[in-house]
Amino acid sequence: MPLVEQLPGRNADVWDWQLRGACRGVDSSVFFPPDGERGRARAQREQNAKKWCRNCPVMEQCRQHALAVGEPYGIWGGMSESERHAALRYLRPSG
Repeated sequence: MPLVEQLPGRNADVWDWQLRGACRGVDSSVFFPPDGERGRARAQREQNAKKWCRNCPVMEQCRQHALAVGEPYGIWGGMSESERHAALRYLRPSG
């Protein structure tokens, strides 16, 4: 009988796509900005992060997750924070 600590969480099936991500094992600083990052440095980091996403087998799942939960930071599914914000405004117009 397995120990409770060895059992997957009740949402393991919801998160298992992350195990197949091209970014798995890549330092999170590639995808998430340091405090105060702006301008060219931010644009370059975002472009580099998006390269990991281009051929990722779970890019669409990652993107859908980020949009569904409103991920506020980082590159998810090949989209930056501002791109997700714009997409959500388009998908959920106010008024």
